[in-house]
Amino acid sequence: MDEIKSLMDQSIDNIREELWALGDSIYDNPEVALHEVFASTLLEDWLEQHGFNVTRGLGTMSTAFRATYENGAGGPSIGLLCEYDALPGLGHACGHHLQGPCIIAAANAIKEANIDKPYKLVIYGTPAEENLAGKITMLEEGCFRDIDVALMMHGSPTTTCDIKSMANYHIDVVFEGKSSHAAINPDKGRSALDALLLTFQGIEFLREHVPEDSRMHYTVADTYNIPANVVPDKAKGSFILRSFNMYTLENIFSRFERIVHGAAEMTETTATIKVQSHMAAKIPVLSLNKLLIDCAEEIGAPRISGPRKKPGSTDFANVMEIVPGSCIRVAFVPENAASHSQEFLANGKAETGHNAIIYGAKVLANAAYEMIKDDSLLAEIKDEFIRNKNKMKEEA
Repeated sequence: MDEIKSLMDQSIDNIREELWALGDSIYDNPEVALHEVFASTLLEDWLEQHGFNVTRGLGTMSTAFRATYENGAGGPSIGLLCEYDALPGLGHACGHHLQGPCIIAAANAIKEANIDKPYKLVIYGTPAEENLAGKITMLEEGCFRDIDVALMMHGSPTTTCDIKSMANYHIDVVFEGKSSHAAINPDKGRSALDALLLTFQGIEFLREHVPEDSRMHYTVADTYNIPANVVPDKAKGSFILRSFNMYTLENIFSRFERIVHGAAEMTETTATIKVQSHMAAKIPVLSLNKLLIDCAEEIGAPRISGPRKKPGSTDFANVMEIVPGSCIRVAFVPENAASHSQEFLANGKAETGHNAIIYGAKVLANAAYEMIKDDSLLAEIKDEFIRNKNKMKEEA
């Protein structure tokens, strides 16, 4: 192993018990979206004490942070992102408590390694992944524009890197019509519920004419307690649209809008469409994935496997829409365990959870070092990112 890598690995091993204690503290004090005061403060304090410049609170997100360290000028800017929000009612059943200790350990190992090339480290604390897709708000408020590559760690049943994620739209639609008595003068009414049902039917006809990896879901969100003998003047539906290609999804969303407006036209009602969230799809960068997996193999990370066949959606994909990025998923739960499960909770403070922090930190530190050391490697990663982004556009 390269001497610098050995130094970084030793640096991480030297503070392993401190890292485990940090992770356990976050696990024991679970905080939901935008309330992660304990976790963010713990990580901010640690970074400040270890020589990083820390900005506490970013834009409208008081529990987000940015920490930097710069070695010389003109080198690559390596982004290291971590989450620390818990699930409402479940605690850390997605393993986010592992990420902060992992990321700060990787950053500190790089900083202490005396690498003789210029580089910049930018650590972003990113709250509210589970419920509010916080990275999207951070992007809208100017974050992540200062990095060349974005790296993360996540606990997982196997050690792997995804090659895709599902783009999605979460949408609310409210139809408004005209109320009347359904028995005495139904001709005077214009049913908002009819418009909503027509929209559901329109989506069923649309299913035949979209790519096979597309998904469309809907439900009645609110009928406003209108009784059955009154023509409903208001109805609300909730919709989710998904695809592994975000540009394909844009086309589907446009067609969805036409269905909604068509339903309103047919029923002489009005429609208000509100996008609640819009997650992008991961742009695959296989050369970056390979770098992370090679580093995982080099340190003997557990249960290395191929990419997941059915990954979900993530706000990290919105970051990976503007810069190349990848997440090393580190095995710490049984192979068939699902996220948001008892298995994730049971292993959160176990030896496997503790070890995942260490493996993840070493993988990310070593991968970052490779990109700092070899200018052509990061250039190759950036080139592949642009090629694959253009390819996704063409396929749509």
